[in-house]
Amino acid sequence: MTQSERMGWVIGLKPEKVAEYRALHADAWPQILAKISQCNIRNYTIFLREPENLLFAYWEYVGTDFDADMERMKEHDKTQEWWALTGPCQAPLATGKPDEQWARLEEIFHLK
Repeated sequence: MTQSERMGWVIGLKPEKVAEYRALHADAWPQILAKISQCNIRNYTIFLREPENLLFAYWEYVGTDFDADMERMKEHDKTQEWWALTGPCQAPLATGKPDEQWARLEEIFHLK
């Protein structure tokens, strides 16, 4: 059975990389977009809050095994290339866990 789960994530964006990050996402690669969909992610949106330079990502996961889908994404060659470009733009939160890039947010309210 397919589940549907809303997920929110946050990370910092280096001030000197804002224009580069915007440009990358204005022309996101079709292979990346396809892989995101193949990994059961829908309604994927990234918001930017300036001048704090916080990125907030939201998506809906509609699969049955999130960890397996994220592993498939991680193993995708084009995704690795994409992350090599976007990763250096990002600034993980100081309070994040070791090896944590984006920090997952806890949903505390939802109105349908």
